Amino acid sequence: MTSSTPEQRRADALRMAAMAEGAKRGEAQAAQVLIDGFVATARERGIAPEPLVATQLDGRRVRTDKVGWYVNNKKSVAVGESGEWFVLTVPSSTWGRLRGVKLEPSLPELVVGRGGRDGESGDLADFLQRMLERAT
Repeated sequence: MTSSTPEQRRADALRMAAMAEGAKRGEAQAAQVLIDGFVATARERGIAPEPLVATQLDGRRVRTDKVGWYVNNKKSVAVGESGEWFVLTVPSSTWGRLRGVKLEPSLPELVVGRGGRDGESGDLADFLQRMLERAT
């Protein structure tokens, strides 16, 4: 029976975390290629971005400082006009309701709604293609 020391366990945990972060960054790079292609095609076809609205955790909808294209019907994620990836669920705040919220881009994912139970998950490529088909 092999017994590991706390130092070995910590080193293993750090190594696993680094591998997971590397995989996440690799996925984000692949997703960004798809997003950039979508933005270029949307512009070529004259599909205009629209002002993005976020949903606070209390369910209220609030204005944001960004424009883009909603990726899913739930309008919980969007692509910004410059190819940014936005998650449109934000903390609840009175200030946000009054003034709107400032969105910060997130790392994009190749699977939209991963782990979600709302029936609206799937490959990013499929969601982007459907957005283009609906707009034409």
